[in-house]
Amino acid sequence: MRLVQTGDQQAYARLLDRHLNSVHAYVYRMTNNRADAEDIAQETFLRVWHRAQTFRPGRVRFSTWLHRIAHNLCVDAFRKRRPIVDIELEAMADDAPGVDEESIAEQRRKAVHAGIAALPERQRSALVLCQIQGRSNREAAQILDISVDALESLIARARRALKARLVDQLELEGVR
Repeated sequence: MRLVQTGDQQAYARLLDRHLNSVHAYVYRMTNNRADAEDIAQETFLRVWHRAQTFRPGRVRFSTWLHRIAHNLCVDAFRKRRPIVDIELEAMADDAPGVDEESIAEQRRKAVHAGIAALPERQRSALVLCQIQGRSNREAAQILDISVDALESLIARARRALKARLVDQLELEGVR
């Protein structure tokens, strides 16, 4: 990052190669929309380039600073327009006899994805950062600019809400 701060484009390209997939995965989980995820991930890295001088080595890890930028862009996007949870009709397929295990697994996967997308933004952020991306509670709290206790509370509420939603939805669909 120090090289990027001096305007080194090759160093920037290496950062991009190293971190783009992680940022894109986080943003996609937050937006539930591939096009939005690509736009926000691109904007994240544009901000890294243009605001490289604001990064302070030693205060936070680069990946924390980077994901904080991505998180803030997601919040901005949510404020501009509330996300629409896109549940495909295929996820609502009836549970007719002969439905194989792969179909049930796909229904469950879609239900989890839709459930995560329906969580309030802060709960979704906490859950995605810790449970899906595997970040530590401390790092996720820094990204969200909250205390570790507040983060743990968000995760607990997200898990309860997601579990309740999934139980209700899967029972309605007859999937167990």
